[in-house]
Amino acid sequence: MSTLSSCGRSSTGRHTKAALMLLAALWASSCLWAAEHPLDPLSKDEVATTVSVLKAEGKATQQSLFLMMALHEPPKAEVLQFRAGDSIRREAFVQVYEPSRRQLHEAVVDLNKRVVISWKAEPGAEPAQILEKEYERVVPQSVRADKRWQEAMKRRGITDLNNVVVDAWTPGYFAIPADEGRRLAKALFYYRGTAQNQYARPIEGVVAVVDLATGEVLRVEDTGVVPLPTETADLDAKSIGKQQPAPKPMVIVQPQGNSFEIAGNAVRWQNWHFRFGFTPREGVVLYTVGYEEDGKIRPILYRGSVSELAMFYADPSPAWFFRNVFDEGEVGLGLLTASLEPGADAPTNAVLLDGLMPTESGGATQVPRAMAIYERDAGILWKHNELEGGHNETRRARELVLSSVATISNYDYCFNWVFHQDGVLETEVILTGIVEPQGAPPGDTPKFAQRLTRNLAAVNHQHWFNFRLDIDVDGAADNSVVEMNAETLAEGRDNPYNRAFVEKENTLTTEQQAQRQLNMTTGRMWKVINGSVKNALGEPVGYALITGENSLPFLPPDSWPRRRMGYVSAHLWVTPYEPDELYATGNYPYQGKGDGGLPKWTSANRSIAHSDVVLWYTMGISHATRPEDWPVMNAHKAGFKLVPWGFFARNPALNVPPEASK
Repeated sequence: MSTLSSCGRSSTGRHTKAALMLLAALWASSCLWAAEHPLDPLSKDEVATTVSVLKAEGKATQQSLFLMMALHEPPKAEVLQFRAGDSIRREAFVQVYEPSRRQLHEAVVDLNKRVVISWKAEPGAEPAQILEKEYERVVPQSVRADKRWQEAMKRRGITDLNNVVVDAWTPGYFAIPADEGRRLAKALFYYRGTAQNQYARPIEGVVAVVDLATGEVLRVEDTGVVPLPTETADLDAKSIGKQQPAPKPMVIVQPQGNSFEIAGNAVRWQNWHFRFGFTPREGVVLYTVGYEEDGKIRPILYRGSVSELAMFYADPSPAWFFRNVFDEGEVGLGLLTASLEPGADAPTNAVLLDGLMPTESGGATQVPRAMAIYERDAGILWKHNELEGGHNETRRARELVLSSVATISNYDYCFNWVFHQDGVLETEVILTGIVEPQGAPPGDTPKFAQRLTRNLAAVNHQHWFNFRLDIDVDGAADNSVVEMNAETLAEGRDNPYNRAFVEKENTLTTEQQAQRQLNMTTGRMWKVINGSVKNALGEPVGYALITGENSLPFLPPDSWPRRRMGYVSAHLWVTPYEPDELYATGNYPYQGKGDGGLPKWTSANRSIAHSDVVLWYTMGISHATRPEDWPVMNAHKAGFKLVPWGFFARNPALNVPPEASK
């Protein structure tokens, strides 16, 4: 199996226990501070070299498109053995697509030798995004020229067609015979006029189905006229009107500069060491996260990323049933990363970093201010006030944040990787933007939506995230996943006052056993332990996954959206490390039937005990909207934490000095 931005294609993904223990020791003593590193993202020159080599070897033509180009990550063992000054394997992965023939190949190019080392056809696979040419030209031009669409607009009293916004959506898959074998998009429409916020005036009930390969509008589906809302909902201060009294200025000042250091793509702050990358599909990727203790960097996380983000809407009507978009797998979080605004998206003390994004034509552009890294105040770190004697000890907490924002049409998603001084690594997701509106005339009672205004409603929906966490607790060898559940004891001799409960632990040994759901009645948690490394109490060191807000899927298992989002069937999945398994929905979910990704891989029921394990955490956010979500939704925060559990002998933040808190 190949992958979009995979690591270790030449590696088997299997290492002996002794070898992995050696690699852990090498990691702990290695120089992760090198200016050049095997995990550095592709440079602009390397992008150009990739395209040049493919054309020189006859693998690409002038008409070829180059999709999802990213670093082809070296084998894990090779990365962990790397020392500053070592020669570096540099390879690029890219999808080469021929639109006229609808042929897709995966290529790996050796950038040092300037040769193609892998060329693989992917028959039947669709490119993992609507292409720029398709989105910007084929769909709007084809639709606007279609007389059926023009008549649908006329029935709604819309004659100034240039003021209609055409928004192309991925079509999902629903076994519709007329659509089989075609590469499709479905076009939705909004009337912008002179306003900025197109979503305030949806042209309800009209969908155009477009064949992206031919540009043909296959059909225009019109389920009846819904009155067009007349209100606008622009978000600039002038449009909003009277403003609240402004609060007095709050200035973030670090007179001696930042406490963190950045060298290339390596960062160190307090006791944390890590690297970061940036890919078209995943956006920000964390690498080689470790915590320094007594001069030794202890491994925690080899690779962490958002592996999928999908959503579905609950309305089964013709204009809504297909809205089951995979914002990562069918669009690309990196491709739609927004430039951050200083002082708004990131505080004034942030360091803003550009991201390089390869283009379909084979070039590369800089995404200005694609990422931000900054320190922020985090309240009290720890405190105790002696009631007798009046002695108080308090430490103020700092956090380091690596932040990015992806704007997916109406929604904006902020992803923060947050490093805490006590060894906690937190993933914070912030959902904001504009809810997808539905025309709803006064007097109608929306069945599958919540009313926003007199003329608008928002359809009930769920956002489904999946995070891939290649956790290496003190190295990858001998890692196991332990489930913890609280169990109350029956009243009796061992529980005379009927108040006792115990924590029961169970080691998950196979992939299918490890498909687990959250359980509030038992306070269920999971931790990864290293059986070969003991803490001061003689117990295995570990890191626990502590979850936050979550949900269950409101979809029957046999529905097409549920089949395609197979990962939503469990909050936790565990797999043995395989370098080619990166995305919860597989490599090519566009119009896919749900036959790839986690359900497929875990059907083998591989062993996960005492090995190199990967955790996949699924987080669902259910959204029944309210009027306060309109015209823009306030930030909704969710996420999870990786928390040390017996990893340290005592509180690792005990030695944070009081001077650092002033």
